[in-house]
Amino acid sequence: MTLLMPLVIILVIYIGAAVLPAAMLLHYVYRKDKIERESPGLLRSLLLQGVLAALLSVLGEGIGARLLSLTRISPYSSVYYIVMAFLVIAVVEEGAKFLLLYRRTWREKEFDYTFDAIVYSVFISLGFAAFENIQYVFGYGLSVALPRAFLSIPGHMAFAVVFGCFYGKAKRASLHGDEEGCRANLLRGYLASVLLHGFYDSCAMIGTGLSTLLFMVFIIWMYATMFNLVRKASSNDRPLWG
Repeated sequence: MTLLMPLVIILVIYIGAAVLPAAMLLHYVYRKDKIERESPGLLRSLLLQGVLAALLSVLGEGIGARLLSLTRISPYSSVYYIVMAFLVIAVVEEGAKFLLLYRRTWREKEFDYTFDAIVYSVFISLGFAAFENIQYVFGYGLSVALPRAFLSIPGHMAFAVVFGCFYGKAKRASLHGDEEGCRANLLRGYLASVLLHGFYDSCAMIGTGLSTLLFMVFIIWMYATMFNLVRKASSNDRPLWG
């Protein structure tokens, strides 16, 4: 028992460092759902769907990377990083999150307010991000925990908030019989999250002075936009039938 204690303590520290940033942002979004908060069972289910999306993404990205390796694009070029970021990582990860979000929540009886769409999207996305972060912390050590807490975790949340805004519009359109508007908003939400995710990853992967500058400017804009969207959506929350 004595021999196991240091190992248990290390395990707790690593998991805590990986999960705490996501937990703090989840709490923030949950508190912003002021009118009718979602049930704990639904929220736990969404977190697990996020973990499943991360596992599916590993498979999808492996296939995408394999297909990309069959092209003549040099794996050391900026073009390769851009294609990988947009057409492999962003398309697969945002696609997995979107499909599982839709499958779990579209016909959910609790989905009756506009802000619910953002809550659902963020919980799946941060479930994804927390699981991914655990992998990184155990793979590369605690040195990656701090930068990922301020960059990667909020990044996943930002993509989710943007998608959630469109997801709520799509649900409202569907309830009012506007199926064309529903499909259009779902597509816009997915494309917006892919473009944001792809730009984020491509700037981070290229690693030049210009891409690093663009990355830092994007991070500042992303933080400001994300929290502004959440505040506005929370203040203007209303029934989907209204």
